[in-house]
Amino acid sequence: MIETTEKIIYKAFRLTISSEYDLPELLKETSNYIDTDVVIKKGDLTAQWAELAEPNQTFVIKANLIMFHMPNVAIFSITNGRNIVVSPLDQASDDHIRLYLLGTCMGAILMQRKILPLHGSAIAIDGKAYAIVGDSGAGKSTTASALLKLGYELISDDVIPVTLTPDNVPMVTPAYPQQKLWQESLDEFGMDSGNLRPIVDRETKFAIPVLSQFTTESLPLAGIFELVKTEGEELDIQPIKNLERFHTLFYHTYRNFFLKPSGLMEWHFATCAAMVNKLELFQIQRPTSRFTANEISALVLSKIKKEIRI
Repeated sequence: MIETTEKIIYKAFRLTISSEYDLPELLKETSNYIDTDVVIKKGDLTAQWAELAEPNQTFVIKANLIMFHMPNVAIFSITNGRNIVVSPLDQASDDHIRLYLLGTCMGAILMQRKILPLHGSAIAIDGKAYAIVGDSGAGKSTTASALLKLGYELISDDVIPVTLTPDNVPMVTPAYPQQKLWQESLDEFGMDSGNLRPIVDRETKFAIPVLSQFTTESLPLAGIFELVKTEGEELDIQPIKNLERFHTLFYHTYRNFFLKPSGLMEWHFATCAAMVNKLELFQIQRPTSRFTANEISALVLSKIKKEIRI
């Protein structure tokens, strides 16, 4: 991993982040003389991992401690919602380490800070935030990109931070101005990948800077759209009702398997209970036989503009 000559202060997820490593995806703070919320540094975690982990174990999770070991990449430690320590392995690439820092590590930081991390993309539409969630490959980022092409703004891609106001209004906090898209999506949108950086060496998923269409304002979360792949030929959208709404929020919580061993199940349920009736939730079944992101974006906008009443 390329280390910076000095710590650099970044801003993401409404947190100030001091990092010994270059994180070009994030916005830099103009001053280095400010209090920081999160500290990222390099350290040797091999002895601690050997003490805590069983053979072939990937994660060690306790209250205020999440450690994980990614073969050929690094051992990572996240503690107290503040500290991230990286112990790089010899084969580690810069891109791989950064991928985990901005993904799993930041998801763990948010959870330890009792900020609900949803797995998906969040878009600003008419002064409100709308989340697009789904399994890997469901089309979250591609649908978000289709909405950006219509002039809307990105709030977050991959990890969506949600907090509650004193009145229990769920708010989405901006992450950082980048999307991740596969080559197939770029081709459908007519975008050239020649000047784009692959997320990881030799892969066909690319980092898409969206600084000109990134909002730095926290917005109320008004709706969630769950994308589900289907073998059918037509798009179908249905409201998610009753207890299924809780299931949807839990299922699409980023790294939800962190919750129980971290002692956060009660907090998670209370947070979801406070916000669930303030949202509209829909499931969109999309065919895998054709490119549907433009159709889905039109369907999402139709629901937002014609049916959602907050």
